[in-house]
Amino acid sequence: MTHVTVSISNLEQKGKPFEAEFLVDTGAIDCMGPKDRLLEAGIKPEGKKVYELANGEPVEFEYGFARVSFMGDETVAQIILGPADTEPILGVVALENAGIVVDPVSRTLRRLPARPLK
Repeated sequence: MTHVTVSISNLEQKGKPFEAEFLVDTGAIDCMGPKDRLLEAGIKPEGKKVYELANGEPVEFEYGFARVSFMGDETVAQIILGPADTEPILGVVALENAGIVVDPVSRTLRRLPARPLK
């Protein structure tokens, strides 16, 4: 399991961001955090989607858009407003947008020297 400190703020970067240790999950497309903490950070629900949990169960969650900062980089990504007790997840879209990959052997995060356009 790989974790990284992530700061989540609203698109306008107003108010106090939500900062926590996020599980790096290359099987998850979107990021996810506890709804109450994301709302406090000013993340606005934009819609709902059905997501598939690790056990295969489909669940509908609200989602919003946020500035996601980690490892000295920042990107904008979709984030799921999950249950209050959810472990925060850093999804693959935010990782790839920031040019960060997970080394499959050491399970460490590393920055790509250049972002591929091919």
